[in-house]
Amino acid sequence: MRKIEHLGIAVKNLDEAEQLYTKLLGVEPYKREEVESEGVITSFFACGPNKIELLYGTHPDSPVAKFIEKRGEGIHHVAFSVDDIEAEIARLKSEGFVLIHEIAKAGADNKKIAFLHPKGTGGVLVELCADA
Repeated sequence: MRKIEHLGIAVKNLDEAEQLYTKLLGVEPYKREEVESEGVITSFFACGPNKIELLYGTHPDSPVAKFIEKRGEGIHHVAFSVDDIEAEIARLKSEGFVLIHEIAKAGADNKKIAFLHPKGTGGVLVELCADA
């Protein structure tokens, strides 16, 4: 793993959250994108070498909406940048980590992604990201 790629933050109201983070970070979001397969609209902010990804669930059964219902708004996941996502998935699987996605899939911001289950990562949802 090369670095933290972004922090994902679950929000109830994307417009209000964008206004808040624009004030906080002093920059506008550079991209808003819907990822239908995850039932989410994302909004990305550049923050130094890292990014903040706001996550808004598009329907009540989406993973983000369920997260907010259970835990409230806040940090949803930590994403790590990797060079070879397939090799990293294989390595982590061999180390005994439980993967939510054993095959990388298309994600937001031109990335291939896969998630590790928080049960095996100390309660933290971990996302792997590689350039698509």
